[in-house]
Amino acid sequence: MAYAAKQFGVKAKIFLPANCNPVKLGRIAGLGAGIMKSGDSDPASAFAMATEYAKQAGVHFLNDATDEDLPAGPATIGCEILEQLPATSAIFVPMGDTALIRGIAAAAKQIAPQVKIIGVQAEGAPSYYLSWKEGRVAGTETCETIADGLATRTPEAANVRDVKNLVDEVLLVNDEQLLRAIETLLLEEHMLAEPAGAASTAALLQSSSGCGDHAVLVVSGANISREVLRQAVGRV
Repeated sequence: MAYAAKQFGVKAKIFLPANCNPVKLGRIAGLGAGIMKSGDSDPASAFAMATEYAKQAGVHFLNDATDEDLPAGPATIGCEILEQLPATSAIFVPMGDTALIRGIAAAAKQIAPQVKIIGVQAEGAPSYYLSWKEGRVAGTETCETIADGLATRTPEAANVRDVKNLVDEVLLVNDEQLLRAIETLLLEEHMLAEPAGAASTAALLQSSSGCGDHAVLVVSGANISREVLRQAVGRV
């Protein structure tokens, strides 16, 4: 959003929780967007601040969890996957606010309904996993995970319905598994991924059963802090 605002000459304010990812914070600031930080580490606090701020005249609040048009962007990923690998049997997708998986799944299911869509959440932030499993909105009191991109505590009812209809399976991974996946991607594939981006790899490393011969892993995001990177590559 900061990048798009800079390209179009539009002022942007990005609302972030306290103790947010320092790499993302620095890149947002470098693109010239204003930054507003809440006093709480829960992403919901930043959402509340943004909602209140958007009551001002001339302000539009783009919330990627509820914006109806936004999933059309991720949908192009689904199209490109099937164009490049028509034999795709399963697609693993990290799940935070679900805009990414809803877009990819909607496109993939239209083109190749047999493709299995597998969502991946963090064990410490399992709200959409629980919601998918129970078929209703199931929030959590906390969302404790190194994967800030997956830290969602309060699911949206419309998103839960879409995930229930589009996603075939949802898996959970813990922080240790995320660190292992970061290390694997870096050392074996020469690919740098943040914890949320490595979630799909972490899920496949735990179990590849039922995903067929041509599984695709969506690796979304390389905004990893030095501290987390050291944890990933410095483990015994």
